[in-house]
Amino acid sequence: MLVSINKIKVNPGRREVEAKDINDLAKSISEIGLLNPITVTPDNTLIAGLHRLEAAKVLGWTEIECTVSDLSGLLAELAEIDENFVRVNLSPIEFGDLLLRRKEIYEELHPETKSGVSQAVGMNTAIGNNVTALSATTLKSFVEDTAEKLNLSPRTIREKIQTAKNLTPAAKNLVHDNKFGYKDALKLSRLEPPQQEEAATQLAAGEIRSVDEYKKPYSLGGKRYATFEESVADLKNPNKDATYTADTLLAGMDGFIDDFHHNFSWYSTPMCTVAYPQVNREQLEYIKKRFAGVVTEIEKLLQDIERSMNIEE
Repeated sequence: MLVSINKIKVNPGRREVEAKDINDLAKSISEIGLLNPITVTPDNTLIAGLHRLEAAKVLGWTEIECTVSDLSGLLAELAEIDENFVRVNLSPIEFGDLLLRRKEIYEELHPETKSGVSQAVGMNTAIGNNVTALSATTLKSFVEDTAEKLNLSPRTIREKIQTAKNLTPAAKNLVHDNKFGYKDALKLSRLEPPQQEEAATQLAAGEIRSVDEYKKPYSLGGKRYATFEESVADLKNPNKDATYTADTLLAGMDGFIDDFHHNFSWYSTPMCTVAYPQVNREQLEYIKKRFAGVVTEIEKLLQDIERSMNIEE
């Protein structure tokens, strides 16, 4: 149906359109016509088709062909996000932020597809436990649904989600403002937060050609070095007193614990949790023993420190 353009409402907060894209689209529409109507709600609020609407305005149209949809709320926002993915000039940051929001909406609409729920269903099914009809849903997970809609691999979707989640706000701004590519954005997201901004700044200034060339600062005994080689040279210094103090000992332990937490968190990401249901009882018992061994060694170390303190006191 034809709707007067001045009656179509555009909600605030929608992404800005690029003038060049609008002009190119207007030229195409003037030559072949509007092939796909825009989508609006019954009260003429735009759901999908902002570029087509703006192109029609450039052409001086007063009316535009519309498809009226009953979609509202989260469903309407989901449709808008899916349309934005069609844009060819989305930056890695814009693409990732859209994915994050799409994931929030999709899992709010379909809570049974959340990773924790679906994994629990898979594990229970594997060991023969009954699950409810709701839990046994055949709905696709967010990653599967999005990968299918965008014609991308599930791995690519997971990587883009992790990039968007792990990049700090400062690093995101540098990636966006300097038009870094997806590969550099992904590699930046795998660095520690302080290192992300440092590496991105060096990349923007041309000091390095890619994130691969960034050399992570190295800490030893609470002292920070520019490179691992610098720390080795410092250790080899014959005039250096390499004896630990209480402060340097605890700083070294603290750094080890920070590294452990960062590395261990990887095993809770979707790329790893997808394998949880495949672990058998024998494998689980083995890894439990391995972790128990680590705990035993930690307790032994703490007891040694405490005994030494008692002697000193």
